[in-house]
Amino acid sequence: MASLGEALTVTHVEKKKKPPARYWEDPPQQQEGGDENKVRKDGEQTERQTPKAKKRKENEDQGDGNQFISGKSDRFPGPAPIPEDRLQKFKRKEKIKKPRRQHYKLQDMIARSEENSEMSQKQAARLDLLLPEDAGFLEGDEDEDTCTISQEDIAESVDITSKTKYFDLKLSQFGPYRVDYSKTGRQVLLGGRRGHVACIDWHSKELTCEINVMESVNDVKWLHSEAMYAVAQKKWLHIYDSKGIELHCIRKFNDVLRMQFLPYHFLLATASATSFLQYLDVSVGKEVAAICTKTGRLDVMCQNPHNAVIHLGHANGTVTLWTPNQKEALVKMLCHHGGVRSIAVDKTGTYMVTSGMDKKLKVYDIRTFKPLKSYFLPAGASCLSLSQRGLLSAATGDIVQVYRDVWSAPVTKPYMAHRVQKTVWGTHFCPFEDVLGVGHGDGFTSMLVPGAGEPNIDGLDANPYRSAKQRQEWEVKALLEKVQPELISLDPTELGMVDRAAFDVKHQDRVQALGYDPLATEKFVPKYKKKGRSKSGNDDIRKTAEDRVKIEKERKKKETKEAVLSSQKSALDRFRK
Repeated sequence: MASLGEALTVTHVEKKKKPPARYWEDPPQQQEGGDENKVRKDGEQTERQTPKAKKRKENEDQGDGNQFISGKSDRFPGPAPIPEDRLQKFKRKEKIKKPRRQHYKLQDMIARSEENSEMSQKQAARLDLLLPEDAGFLEGDEDEDTCTISQEDIAESVDITSKTKYFDLKLSQFGPYRVDYSKTGRQVLLGGRRGHVACIDWHSKELTCEINVMESVNDVKWLHSEAMYAVAQKKWLHIYDSKGIELHCIRKFNDVLRMQFLPYHFLLATASATSFLQYLDVSVGKEVAAICTKTGRLDVMCQNPHNAVIHLGHANGTVTLWTPNQKEALVKMLCHHGGVRSIAVDKTGTYMVTSGMDKKLKVYDIRTFKPLKSYFLPAGASCLSLSQRGLLSAATGDIVQVYRDVWSAPVTKPYMAHRVQKTVWGTHFCPFEDVLGVGHGDGFTSMLVPGAGEPNIDGLDANPYRSAKQRQEWEVKALLEKVQPELISLDPTELGMVDRAAFDVKHQDRVQALGYDPLATEKFVPKYKKKGRSKSGNDDIRKTAEDRVKIEKERKKKETKEAVLSSQKSALDRFRK
């Protein structure tokens, strides 16, 4: 019996044993459950008396986001945390100070705008993990300068796809050539000085169109898409389509030397030999502004991609900044002791690089308009171009040099160098590719520059692989979101700010400007309601009665005065009979 009892005791203990708890299971809460049951038993009468409260409690329990269908709680409640440095990377602006309590609508608008900005910031920070592509730079062996590595050595070391991006086009008959890449980086536009114009899909090496305009060409520029491009010819400005058919001949734009296209405003800015800066709205085909700069021949031109401000270089060594809504220059900077040869601005709108006849290369901070670095080049630089990753290309005669980090640290030697056949006439970095296009007197050269292009493509803005239907839809959307020329300013963040000037201050300024108060009116006298059918009649009756009482008082006063005078005796009364 003892052994059987021991066996039963062991069996009873084994039955009570439970398997170890797993990490996905909740810890047992027997005592709390018992207490809950006791509370429920004690409060049954109360729950029966208030069924609405019980139903509301059940709905709250069902709507709890931390509870699953099985009843288990989420061990990691709430959204996943985001590192603070990644949030700061995508931060757009500081929070706006909300106005007074009376402006309820404005407060709601500001609150919604801040919520949308914060949501987009968090989404961009989370999706940053999905951008694994990173820009890689050229690195040499020990005691080897990267500028001594030739393009042939680079082409032999890279893969087959990248190797095809290095090529030369020998076009010595109609050179030298201007170069321009489309916004997607898929098409390249070549314009020869002697009238040769060609469009090439350089990825597949297919010739889209080729024409000869039979007169000299000063500059070429793609418009909003690959379907249209502008050619600055000897006399006037011409617009062609992708098949080489002339669409427009704009005779108001004569003697054009350089061009820049503002993609978000659909504006084509032109600088002419007659010292005129003109803006053409290509969406409606009208001239927006024509500004006479009064600074002579304009053959140096560049745009700031951040705020769409045009930078012009002049023969007296100054650089001026222009917008279509002002007839005078926003800023005038003395950059060189000689004439300015070329200008380039980075995509963030922070740094400007200039080269002049004094053989100097200078880097300026546009926020403070002060020089940061100054370099001396033995032969100067004629053509400057900045890539999406901050690489600078400078052409000196027939040599193209590429510099790295020119504004952050002193540069003593170039990052890369390449010699072409004849004098360089134009350089341009290809978007989203590690390629530099060089137009020279003997044709066109496509160079491999590791680390030049942005590796992550924004498919909603510029998609190199889009179809014709996608391009049409993008064009319609871009036209609907077109920014007006009046909104171009030196500081684009001012558009989102609230004007906090008091109404009285604005009113005083307006009075001083006009010389009179436009809001001044007669003093308002309230009219109180009267009982009766005719309000005007009651007023007339009241006035007539008051007049009568006043006249009667004056008559009585006069009679009283005469009676007093008559009762008094004087010394002349003795002569009366």
